[in-house]
Amino acid sequence: MGNGINLADLFLLDIETVPQFPSFDLLPDDWKQLWMEKQAKTMPENITPDEGYLQRAGILAEFGKIVCISTGYFFENSNKQWCLKIKSIFGHDEKQLLESFVQINNKIHQHNKHFQYTGHNIKEFDIPYICRRLLINGLPLPDYLQIQGAKPWEVKMQDTLQYWKFGDYKNYISLNLLAGVLGVPTSKTDMDGSMVKEVYYEHNNLPKIVNYCQRDVVVVANVMLRFKNLPLVEERNVFIVD
Repeated sequence: MGNGINLADLFLLDIETVPQFPSFDLLPDDWKQLWMEKQAKTMPENITPDEGYLQRAGILAEFGKIVCISTGYFFENSNKQWCLKIKSIFGHDEKQLLESFVQINNKIHQHNKHFQYTGHNIKEFDIPYICRRLLINGLPLPDYLQIQGAKPWEVKMQDTLQYWKFGDYKNYISLNLLAGVLGVPTSKTDMDGSMVKEVYYEHNNLPKIVNYCQRDVVVVANVMLRFKNLPLVEERNVFIVD
């Protein structure tokens, strides 16, 4: 990621995901069996299928779905300050959400073929999850997301988690902790990632999830600025567009 990275090339993103069904009991019978097979390989034996489903289904692309993708990009104002423009795509119809996301990506790709996805743990979560859900929904993968089998250096992404490893492959750091150590205001106020399923299914409050997702994009943007030893984006310079 070096200091030579052009901030204007960064396409920031964060996704929020939930299980496809509110509980294990509501899965079709054949999918219950598929979950049991999956859980047998990934969950401790003392966890019931329902507990395992509630804990893990949302982060597995085969059993979850995307309910929000927040995107952002940097631009400079007349005072040469870095600003941030954020747009979120959200809804209950995942296929429509993904189609809208690809349309935005296509427009960016037409104007800037050097754009790079940027986020926290996007190489191992957000981008693979999006690609899998595109295929599951019967949507084609755009050329710029044809990354299966690519060498690490061929995948043009800026991942703040990977950057912080500095070659230490056993290291893991949450975005919240990374923000904390770098003095970046956190997005974890009245909500964190473990609450998304509950807010979606029990409280039916998608706008709260969208707000949380957008705040994560702002945190990633400020982490990138700290990596480059630049001032953080001021709150008045964050613009959310429809």
